[in-house]
Amino acid sequence: MLTTKPLTSAGMVLGIGMGGFVDGIVFHQILQLHNMLSAQIPTDTLVGAKTNMVWDGLFHTMVWIATASGIVLLWKAVKRPDVLLSGRALFGSTLFGFGLFNLVEGIVDHHILSLHHVYERLGFSVWDYVFLASGVALMLTGSLMIRDARSRPIS
Repeated sequence: MLTTKPLTSAGMVLGIGMGGFVDGIVFHQILQLHNMLSAQIPTDTLVGAKTNMVWDGLFHTMVWIATASGIVLLWKAVKRPDVLLSGRALFGSTLFGFGLFNLVEGIVDHHILSLHHVYERLGFSVWDYVFLASGVALMLTGSLMIRDARSRPIS
């Protein structure tokens, strides 16, 4: 019996890593809307900027580890003869993992710990809720794609 579970597990871990990279690269580095600890340690001094840079680096280390782990899981999945190789299942599970990253990171870092906010100059704002909503939307879209891939007959 063919299964997509190892493939979707790999995709979810890859999505978590890629979600972290998009957050770090787009929000932290390119747009410079916030840093890892910018609600706690402002970046308006050299010490504050350097401290946030170190924590951003630790964050990127963790998402790199997640991405590398996802690649290992994907490699193992494609080597198994009982795994249905479905691009739809892989892409859907990657979207699900990306959304899971947004949801968990948003709840923990933005709402519970208040380490930073999506748009730091505004502090806690509607953008923190938009970030959570994007996570839910990505997870729902990914779930639908995974379910669709599993329900298609094997030819």
